[in-house]
Amino acid sequence: MPFVVELIISLLIVIGGLFLLVGSFGMLKLRDLLPRLHAPTKASTVGVGGVLIASMLYFWVERGHFTIHELLITLFIFLTAPITANLIAKAYMLLNVDPHSDLPPSKQNEGWATFDPVGPEGYDPSEEYQEKEN
Repeated sequence: MPFVVELIISLLIVIGGLFLLVGSFGMLKLRDLLPRLHAPTKASTVGVGGVLIASMLYFWVERGHFTIHELLITLFIFLTAPITANLIAKAYMLLNVDPHSDLPPSKQNEGWATFDPVGPEGYDPSEEYQEKEN
């Protein structure tokens, strides 16, 4: 195996391992849910992705056959981890945040995406939808 390929595989494994270590440390040290969400999402996307890409590259160079399994797993993790974190954050906000006192005004005609769509001047788009239905 060429030295450059070994170096790239080693760097991917070390970078992936460092991100997984920092992500697990963040899960232990961060107390609140919203800051805590960043640790597993970054650890899973960069950490696991780096290790899987290193595995894919190793088997391609060493054994001579390209495996698509690691690439598909990496793409799946890259797509699902941020979406899952976003849904968990929105669920947390719906349960624990008061939209009238805890959030600043959205400065648009709509409110925040998680809460009732009421803008800063009291504009309520749901009234327009109710008028159209009648």
